[in-house]
Amino acid sequence: MTTAHTRLTTELRALRARTGLSLAALAKTTAYSKSTWERYVNGKALPPRQAVRELCRTAGEPEARLLALWDLAQAEWKGRAAAVAPAVPAPAQPPVAPEPPATSRWSPGSPVKLLLVLTSAYVVLAAGVALALLLAPLRGTAPGEPLSATHSGTSYVVAPRCHGASCEGEDPVRMACAVVPETVSTYRTGTGALVEVRYSEACAAAWARMWGARIGDRVDVTAGGPAREVRIVDSADADAYVYTEMTRARPGSVVRSCFRPAGGGAHECFDAPVRPDTVRADQASRGVTRPRPPLSHPGATPAQAARATQTILMSLRPEQRAVTPVRAAPPPVSAAPPRSLPASA
Repeated sequence: MTTAHTRLTTELRALRARTGLSLAALAKTTAYSKSTWERYVNGKALPPRQAVRELCRTAGEPEARLLALWDLAQAEWKGRAAAVAPAVPAPAQPPVAPEPPATSRWSPGSPVKLLLVLTSAYVVLAAGVALALLLAPLRGTAPGEPLSATHSGTSYVVAPRCHGASCEGEDPVRMACAVVPETVSTYRTGTGALVEVRYSEACAAAWARMWGARIGDRVDVTAGGPAREVRIVDSADADAYVYTEMTRARPGSVVRSCFRPAGGGAHECFDAPVRPDTVRADQASRGVTRPRPPLSHPGATPAQAARATQTILMSLRPEQRAVTPVRAAPPPVSAAPPRSLPASA
């Protein structure tokens, strides 16, 4: 035994004697058997720390001094065991081949990245199919034209959603007035921009549209009421049509439009007279009652055309429901709008 172990054994034997308990009785009051206590108090084995604490508790002895002595005995016991333990040579290890570098989960050929690429491709394909199905009924129509009736295949009917005063300040495309409008005048500005005044007889409203303009250019339109203006804000506007809101206009009235170039240059204004409805008046005087043609796209069924006609007639005043309008050919235009631009508004 080491010196600290010998002293610890002496102290444990004295504590056991102070309790007046036999080894068998001590075993009943602690978690250790009689034979185990016999080895501890005779120095045959170093007791665990918990055994020292239980003996101190049984004898009513403060445990700090005995635990400090146990720490010394434990340290000396370990040192002695390490000194007397024979050196055991480590078994020879077979050579281990170096492991290949771990493949990153984001490497070009990794399954995870391949799965992400396939998933992304599937999502894009599904979105494209859904968009194609959604836009299939819109072939052959101007961008932004709303649908006001159910469609079958590629046939559907579009009816105006306002008339006269109710169209004041409204969007001509959103209100379906830009489906079959009449261009009553076209004007080329000094900067090369083209301005058109358009009129919808079904909506009894006019508006102006412009293309080929520069950022900051403005155009307005009025028919004796409020002036409606639009301005080129950015390059996206400059590369496409821009159009004003609608102003109420009647057959025979004069619509005035003014182009205001960016930078405060001279204004360029022109008048666009709306064709007087003299043909319709003559037909009405002779008792000719012909229904107005429906606003329908090619391929519309007769039933759809009839529903469109009824919708349009119900939206007009009684005196406007009797005859069919005769449209005059629009005045010649010196320069056609770019083919790449959508023919809307």
